[in-house]
Amino acid sequence: MSKRILMVMTSHDIMGDSGKKTGIWLEEFASPYYAFVDAGYTITLASPMGGEVPIDPMSLEKDALTDDTERFSEDKNAASALASTIPLKDVKADEFDGVFYPGGHGPLWDLSDNADSKALIEAMLHTGKPVAAVCHAPIVLKNVKDTNGDSYIKGRSVTGFTNSEEDAVGLTDVVPYLVEEELVKNGGEFTKKDDFQPYVVESGHLITGQNPPSSKPAAEAMIKKLS
Repeated sequence: MSKRILMVMTSHDIMGDSGKKTGIWLEEFASPYYAFVDAGYTITLASPMGGEVPIDPMSLEKDALTDDTERFSEDKNAASALASTIPLKDVKADEFDGVFYPGGHGPLWDLSDNADSKALIEAMLHTGKPVAAVCHAPIVLKNVKDTNGDSYIKGRSVTGFTNSEEDAVGLTDVVPYLVEEELVKNGGEFTKKDDFQPYVVESGHLITGQNPPSSKPAAEAMIKKLS
């Protein structure tokens, strides 16, 4: 039986009041997606609204492209899957071996306080299944509880898009949450590397990655846990 991976992505496409488009950061979807494909895994895609997932146009700029995003651009099956995700409310945790959250700024709006996402993550972690989140997606952990009702990340090593990285992209005053700030506020032991350097942290069944270049290493860490 191949491993079954759920990838949960944003449905949100507008950056606050700025009018700028956002969504997923393509590298953070494509790199893990193909790591899982090449490992022989079965992948299901979900989002809060279901249907098409918006892609941040900045992640399509030349300097943001990678071998995996180029592979995606020629992959009609992957494009079709990204255009027809299942609604998050219809997801059943027991049908999957692991869940991976790609980032992009979109999750700060529609996955940060999403009850379906919270329930999914708790169900996975409480049954010993790995959960990974990269870049802005670790915001999904802010309300997750352990079996005692305490913050799951309290005292745990975590990472995510840093305050200095948000400042570097000029969106500190646009976003509703700063990932680093929120994880620290909820008791996480936040660690990081220099801006935009790949960095992945594992704490039990939880895997977090700092930024786009961390997305493939985070997927590889999940594959290792499941092998």
